Amino acid sequence: MQSTMVSQTRTVLVQNSTRVSCKAAIAAPVARVFNGKATRASKKAAAAAGGATRRGAGRQLATRVSAMAGSDYEMQTLTSWLLKKEADGIIDNELATVISSIGTACKQIGSLVNRAGISNLTGLAGEQNVQGEDQKKLDVISNEVFSNCLRTSGRTGVIASEEEDQPVAVEETFSGDYVVVFDPLDGSSNIDAGISVGSIFGVYAPSEECRIDDMDDPEAMMQKCVLNVCKAGNELLVAGYVLYSSSTVLVLTIGDGVWGFTLDPLVGEYVLSHPNIKIPEEGKIYAFNEGNYQGWSPELKAYIDSLKDAEKWGGKPYSARYIGSLVGDFHRTLLYGGIYGYPGDTKNVNGKLRLLYECAPMSMLAEQAGGKGSTGYERVLDIVPDQVHQRVPLFCGSKKEVEYLESMLQK
Repeated sequence: MQSTMVSQTRTVLVQNSTRVSCKAAIAAPVARVFNGKATRASKKAAAAAGGATRRGAGRQLATRVSAMAGSDYEMQTLTSWLLKKEADGIIDNELATVISSIGTACKQIGSLVNRAGISNLTGLAGEQNVQGEDQKKLDVISNEVFSNCLRTSGRTGVIASEEEDQPVAVEETFSGDYVVVFDPLDGSSNIDAGISVGSIFGVYAPSEECRIDDMDDPEAMMQKCVLNVCKAGNELLVAGYVLYSSSTVLVLTIGDGVWGFTLDPLVGEYVLSHPNIKIPEEGKIYAFNEGNYQGWSPELKAYIDSLKDAEKWGGKPYSARYIGSLVGDFHRTLLYGGIYGYPGDTKNVNGKLRLLYECAPMSMLAEQAGGKGSTGYERVLDIVPDQVHQRVPLFCGSKKEVEYLESMLQK
């Protein structure tokens, strides 16, 4: 009787020791010492428990490694960002190709800018552009680089550049036919001093007004091309710029906010660094060339004087920051807030900035970031240019700052 009870107790102990758990797996060998003999079932259970434990630990380790990889090494490039926007139906493949081509052109221009001082690329080219401005060597080279990249993309029908007298029809296109306007190297007068410069671009939808089929009558075709290019900024599909400075930064909008990508020279890719940029509603920085102060209107002088009145602004006046490069000054304004202005004066009634490929793209970026672009009297994006190189005054930046300027000018 007593031996039977002991036997039953041993059986219960063995059964308990075979449960699928880490403790059971460890206790199983101990049970065999006291029992003298382990059942086959207990061996299989112990093995199963050990395997399950190892698999669970493996899954947990994999999860931790995956989480570490996602936080430390994952990055979104311009290419992957464009693919996502294409998948979301915001842009099509043709437009993504055009944007990618512009990015490639700006990589090459950025490299040239960085090596300008040691590659004999500084100084004048000995020519003037259509506006009568002396062309720097890099102006000419950058224009060629930009044009070549757009031509080889096969998706561009017409290109209009600050450095070209007229829009140029692209014969190499086979689909897309987008119209691209650009300033290949803004602020090139700063090149020799190593100060920030940049490229500005805008993309318009293709149009039937300008077709390569009309090459039999070049004059008629050119007239159609000019009409096709001269569109209001509110028709822009894409607007952006690339800043060449301590880093190369591409900032663009496709109509759903403003996004900034910094070029990683080791990877060779633009990496998302400034997602969904929002310009502050106000900012106490103004960027004007006050060397032209005497030629400004009384209303504009009064506006500038008011910014310097410390009592008006709680004891601290506005700070003046002016680089002389539209891209550099605008980029700072976009991130820090404030206002950038290039007004007209007695010498240049409409200022010196071109509407089509400088003012319109920058104004679109400002508005998409929550700011404003104005001539002081009307919205820049509503102006339809009547010529390719038309100039207009430009004031853009934080919404409240531009509205304050407008209120002063329209008194």
